[in-house]
Amino acid sequence: MATRDSLIQVTDLKKHYKMGTIKALDGVTTTINKGDVMVVIGPSGSGKSTFLRSLNLLEEPTGGSIIFEGVDITKKKYKNAQGKTVKLDIDALRQKMGMVFQHFNLFPHMTILENMVLAPMKVRGMSREEAEKKARALLDRVGLADRADAYPIQLSGGQKQRVAIVRALAMEPEVMLFDEPTSALDPEMVGEVLDVMKELAKEGMTMVCVTHEMGFAREVGNRVLFMADGKLLEEGTPEQIFEHPQNLRLQDFLSKVL
Repeated sequence: MATRDSLIQVTDLKKHYKMGTIKALDGVTTTINKGDVMVVIGPSGSGKSTFLRSLNLLEEPTGGSIIFEGVDITKKKYKNAQGKTVKLDIDALRQKMGMVFQHFNLFPHMTILENMVLAPMKVRGMSREEAEKKARALLDRVGLADRADAYPIQLSGGQKQRVAIVRALAMEPEVMLFDEPTSALDPEMVGEVLDVMKELAKEGMTMVCVTHEMGFAREVGNRVLFMADGKLLEEGTPEQIFEHPQNLRLQDFLSKVL
């Protein structure tokens, strides 16, 4: 339900392929509020990543609406506060939504510091001095201050993913989107990435996270969405979802993963 704390309102979201024969998203409706840590769970192929990628239009929805800051971003044009019709600026929108993928997407030919300062300087117009100062502070925050001059190949998977997270934070987004951020990591590296995400949650960062880490969903999420076959079948608090699941498909899923 939308409230004045709503950040993103998703209504009847659809994503179809092959003339509608494949329904990756089939009418998903939910609201993401400021400060939410929304965790999206479900079997492979359930539409979780498609839902997440639709929020910043990496996937273009077939139907439905996504209202972000009062604007339906699924429309190419909208009326601004002055009543003037303006074109949606997708790049400006994506600045406000930090995205962290399974694979780290760091530029291999650049040092970690260069990876960090590139977008703030090019997109936000920060001076190099300001961008470097911010980047070094963020690297320090995740225990990687001493790796600023290293190249991605010199870092472990867990270190690369921590860099990917703080690189997204350098743009000062309003919401962070995580697409299975630990699934490409060796098991012993998962904890160090989840710890960074837990710290962000404690600080009140709005987060939407697609994950297979049920412990994280239980401990850190304040809302859990369960998806299957492109549909949102159940949502609630971690206690409601994990202790008192109502949907039979959810019950079956939990019996296999817990």
